[in-house]
Amino acid sequence: MNTLLKGDYEGGKKSKNVLKRMRRYWMLYLLLAPTVIYLLVFCYQPMYGVIIAFKNYNATKGIFGSSWIGFEHFKRFFSYPYFGRLLWNTLTLSLYGLATFPVSVIFALSLNEMGNLKFKRVVQMTTYAPNFISIVVICGMIQLFFNRSMGMVNNFLDLLRLSRIDFLGEPKYFRHIYVWSGVWQNFGFGSVIYLAGLSGVSQELIDAARIDGASRLSIIWHVNLPTIAPTITLLFILSTGNILSTDFTKILLLENTLNKQVSSVISTYVYEIGIGSGQYAYSSAIGLFNTVLSVCVLLIVNAVAKKTTEIGIW
Repeated sequence: MNTLLKGDYEGGKKSKNVLKRMRRYWMLYLLLAPTVIYLLVFCYQPMYGVIIAFKNYNATKGIFGSSWIGFEHFKRFFSYPYFGRLLWNTLTLSLYGLATFPVSVIFALSLNEMGNLKFKRVVQMTTYAPNFISIVVICGMIQLFFNRSMGMVNNFLDLLRLSRIDFLGEPKYFRHIYVWSGVWQNFGFGSVIYLAGLSGVSQELIDAARIDGASRLSIIWHVNLPTIAPTITLLFILSTGNILSTDFTKILLLENTLNKQVSSVISTYVYEIGIGSGQYAYSSAIGLFNTVLSVCVLLIVNAVAKKTTEIGIW
């Protein structure tokens, strides 16, 4: 009895403390309110609609009025003749993109070693700029540069007396263009967080390493890299959560009938089925499968990282 009363007392005391803090810092909570409202309205409130993945959805009957059919949509997707190709293309593009994860880390470490501040700022500005270019513009640039008849790349090949290549028409080039154009666009801005971490490296530690005779490469490997290792691990774990997510807009803009066998992914199929054909329940089931599988991968990678490095999201 005394334990229960003590627990109620402590719970009430904590509630009062929370309310007291909220009244004291009400301006901070007011600043936070728009973001919380946005998340509730546009991210959490629509989640109830996921139940149409298990229903024979009819717009006239509504979500709750439509008949329940269980896992029929999932069975239909798994028996789809091109299911294997869609899954393989999605995984290939995602894993290929994930393999380029160290590029931002290497760039941040290299930029941190630059002694010329003016040159460093020019490099930063040049590499950050592509991140602010629209995906539509990026895809337009890709089509202009790699155009077979008038593209800059093919003009250069022609100058070298080499045959012109239809880069966007031949399937074997699509994945490389998709991934490395993304690296070019994002690696500079992606290095910002690592540079912030490197700014916290103790100068005394670096000086001590130099006195001991450590080279610049040794300092990077034994001082700088371990400092940002927790950040690298966390960002890598978060990246694996998007293992089945691809840049839908970019793929849709670069896709054509010639490269469709490697460019067709789950997200473009969802668009074709959901928006193009109006099969909302079926497309919702595919999207739910995609999300659940991504969450499972995230949990597994986080558990492995937690066990091996003692660093994890939670």
